[in-house]
Amino acid sequence: MQADPEGYYVGAYWGPRKETALECARRAELFFHMLARCDPSFTHWYHAGRGFPRELPGWPLRPEVGELEKFFLKGRNRTDVGKEVIEDLGFYQMVWNAKEKATDLSISCGGYAPSGGPNNCLLKPHRQGEVRERLLRVPVLTEVLTSMATAWDPDFAMASSNEMVDQVEKGDFEVRVGWLTYLSRRLGTLPPLPAPVRIEPVGALGWLLILSPEPMTASNPEHVAFTVRVRNLLDRAGLIARPEAKPIGG
Repeated sequence: MQADPEGYYVGAYWGPRKETALECARRAELFFHMLARCDPSFTHWYHAGRGFPRELPGWPLRPEVGELEKFFLKGRNRTDVGKEVIEDLGFYQMVWNAKEKATDLSISCGGYAPSGGPNNCLLKPHRQGEVRERLLRVPVLTEVLTSMATAWDPDFAMASSNEMVDQVEKGDFEVRVGWLTYLSRRLGTLPPLPAPVRIEPVGALGWLLILSPEPMTASNPEHVAFTVRVRNLLDRAGLIARPEAKPIGG
C-alpha cells in the first residue's frame, strides 16, 4: 500500500503590522497578478457565499483593489457576543481555485495585536494532481515565493512539507526553514552556507535560499539532516529566533 504523499505548502509570515483593508487590498492585488504568472491554475479564484452558480467552485473573486477591499472588510475578526469588530486582529479570508483537487489560499493581514497570531499568506495545493506536480519544481516555487515576498514583505517565507517542518522546527514561534526559504534583510545577515545551497536576492527585500534543485522530503533522512544543519547555521547567526512582537505602523 502506497503511503500518502507529503503535504507541501508555501507560507509567508510577518509580525504585527497595522494596515487598513485598502492597504491589504493593494498588496493582494499585486500578489494575485504576480501569482497568476506562476501557474495557469492560479488565474481564477473563488470564495464562499450563498447562491453561487452550481457549475462554479464558488463566487469568482476579481483581483482588483476595490473588490479586494470589500472582501477583506467582510473578513474582519469579530467578537462571539455582539459581533463587534476586533480592530487589532485585522482581516482573514480564504479562496480556492477548483471544485476538486483545489489549491487553497488563505490570507491573514492587517493584524497588530502583540498577543495575536501572526499575519500570513498560505498556499496549499492538493496532495495529488497535476497542479501539485507542476508546483513542486524549483523555478515555479521560486516565482511563488518571490510573489509573496514582493507583495506582502514578510519576515520570512518557505516552501516545505508539514512532515519536514515537524522534524526541523524546534520552537513554535521561530523562523521556519524549508526546501526553499525566504529571509527578510530585517532579520540580519546571512552566514556562509554549505553546498548545494543557492542564494538569490529578492530585490532589496531579502534573500531566497534554495537547499536543493530536487524536492526535499521528510522521508529521506539525508534531506532532514541537511535542512536541520542549515537551520542551525542560521540560528547561530541570529536569524531563527523571532523577536518579541511589536506593532509596525499606526
